[in-house]
Amino acid sequence: MSVVIINPVHPTPQAEQAWDRALDEALARQPRRPLAQPVVKTVAKFAPRFASVLAALLLSACAAPAFHQPAVSTPAAFKEAQVASPSASPSASPEVVRSAADGTTWKTAQPAESQPRGEWWKAFNDARLDSLIAQATASNQNLSVAAARVKQARAIAGIAEADRIPKIGVGVGAQRGQQSPLEAGLAPGTRMSPVTSYKANLSASYEVDLFGRVSSNVAAARGDAGAVEATYRSVLLSLQADVAQTYFRLRALDAEIATVNQTVRLREESVRVTGRRFELGDIGEFDLSRAKTELSTARAEAIGLQRQRATAEHALAVLLGQPASNFGAASDPLEASASLPLIPAGLPSALLERRPDIASAQRTMEAANARIGVARSAMFPALSIGADGGGVAGTFADVFKWSSRSWLLGAALSMPLVDGGRNRSNVVRSEAALEEAVGAYRQSVLVAFAEVEDNLAGLRVLAGQGAEVEAAVVSARRSADLAQKLYDAGRSSYLELLDAQRNLASVERTAVQLRGDRAVTTVALIRALGGGWDAAPATSPAASVALASK
Repeated sequence: MSVVIINPVHPTPQAEQAWDRALDEALARQPRRPLAQPVVKTVAKFAPRFASVLAALLLSACAAPAFHQPAVSTPAAFKEAQVASPSASPSASPEVVRSAADGTTWKTAQPAESQPRGEWWKAFNDARLDSLIAQATASNQNLSVAAARVKQARAIAGIAEADRIPKIGVGVGAQRGQQSPLEAGLAPGTRMSPVTSYKANLSASYEVDLFGRVSSNVAAARGDAGAVEATYRSVLLSLQADVAQTYFRLRALDAEIATVNQTVRLREESVRVTGRRFELGDIGEFDLSRAKTELSTARAEAIGLQRQRATAEHALAVLLGQPASNFGAASDPLEASASLPLIPAGLPSALLERRPDIASAQRTMEAANARIGVARSAMFPALSIGADGGGVAGTFADVFKWSSRSWLLGAALSMPLVDGGRNRSNVVRSEAALEEAVGAYRQSVLVAFAEVEDNLAGLRVLAGQGAEVEAAVVSARRSADLAQKLYDAGRSSYLELLDAQRNLASVERTAVQLRGDRAVTTVALIRALGGGWDAAPATSPAASVALASK
């Protein structure tokens, strides 16, 4: 057997022929283990099936889990509505109930958590209240902050959406440099000249969404944006309700101040009459001293109410976005003739559709669920594709010539091998975040039900209290009138007269306070129901944000 030495750098023709013959013999040689052929055929037969199953397993393992609405205990009707409507049949269908306020029949509403609530405050038929809410919507700073957060959330969602499409860029540059002889493969000491090059290129890159990272990230960003928009609507509703409640508190204080001022005038008249009778010797100094004491007490109460009114006026100024020093509200007592709207309670299931805070919690859950997919995708390969094309030349004029063209295509597949459990821990964290969001959602629902029940009970109790107090006012006025006549006739003491007058003043103030409480509680019920109850068309969230930014 002859041996041919092959030089790997400069092979001879004989060496090349010897190499070709050896390669042909190796290819023609029969395999020593023919039993391997069935194995190879079996693997070749089932490999596509194994690959498809493996791909399905990988995709299902890393994709975001399907979102399931968490179960919440939703009553068929509000308890306080049933208490206030005893005529309702206990066997009535849970889809139809009678409201607590006016007995109107209401049915389950369609999903409408993103539907703006309408101008519910106009049900009070108060032009001044309409104007105040319009000012607050245009100038309140907390609403401006919420509107800015909506813009941020939408921008973040836009950033996430951008990953769905390829990134394309352009570059133009020039460089001048000189290599060393060694880098150029030349002998040391060889003279090298500097070289100037110009380059213009168009580049593109794209991440293939193999395992749902991009789509899950987009879904999470959209959920966050939806939650922030719902929070904006919640801030708007709270602002409108706060303005209305502060306005009615201010008017109730005006009515209470008017009542106390009337008591002051009566006390002043009593001191004047008592002083004249004391000078004539009809009564002793004791009656005069008690009259003066009652006058000073009534004046002190009036001064204290002025402090409360100033505080409420300043709070209203802040809600309107105005300096408290520049704002003043004219006295406008809340009269007994003021009418309040009757608010239908509706169904508890409709409450889940209307409350913006519940809608925000819902969107937060959806975003947390999508982030599980983002966390899972980090455990699997990521495929990136890139392309670059352009021209490189010694002069800028030659860059765009066909002979100066250059291009590059590439793809990179990367995945973590050892990360110390970082990605797995991130998945656990994302799943725990979803559990937290579910708990917050259920808590929001419970709080919403409780707030509606509280305000329904409040209106029911206040209505009963108001009726009794109005009857008490009539009786107290009659008692005070009789006590005055008996005292003037000398048939009763001054203490009996004072007791009757004090009772009348107390009952009248209670009636005024209940009047204000009913107005404030009516607004609170509207807020608890998600703002309004009609189907009036309203502007979109984007329009609302634009309005708040003016």
